[in-house]
Amino acid sequence: MISLIEKLSNGAQGTVRVIGQISAWTGLALVLLVAFNVLSRYLISFGTVALQEAEWHLMAVGALFGMSYGLNQGGEVRVDIFYARMSPRLQAFVDLIANLLMTSVALIIAWLSIAYVQSSYAINEGSPDPGGLGYRYLLKGTMPVAFAVLALQCLAMTGHSLLTLLRPSSPQAE
Repeated sequence: MISLIEKLSNGAQGTVRVIGQISAWTGLALVLLVAFNVLSRYLISFGTVALQEAEWHLMAVGALFGMSYGLNQGGEVRVDIFYARMSPRLQAFVDLIANLLMTSVALIIAWLSIAYVQSSYAINEGSPDPGGLGYRYLLKGTMPVAFAVLALQCLAMTGHSLLTLLRPSSPQAE
């Protein structure tokens, strides 16, 4: 049982890590796109609404998938005033509860955002601005996927907390 939980948790974290590393490239693409937009606008008086909208599309994808990658890499903000004084098992219990709550929130948002994407797809939503990007439902479609990935990361962290609680502890660790 412990081996299965460990394999599933590690596999889920590995999957999230790969997704995060791929989506991190949106940051570089965003910087290059902004630089191109600024330089082309001021040097050759060229600019398009589509390229300006592409900036916030890239930012949205990076932010949405960055949530789970940040957790994966331990980048979450934690208030250590009480947590640092807790035993490893109590820390694992607190983490278990927090991760289960976060998993629930992520799954609810993923589920609720599906209707948002469906309504966008049904009307073939595009940019309201002339010359803007079409197929906005593709961008909106990243919401349920990103929150499902966040739930996957939270479940992996739940598994690791559960492992800490299930394994026998040494007396000096307490």
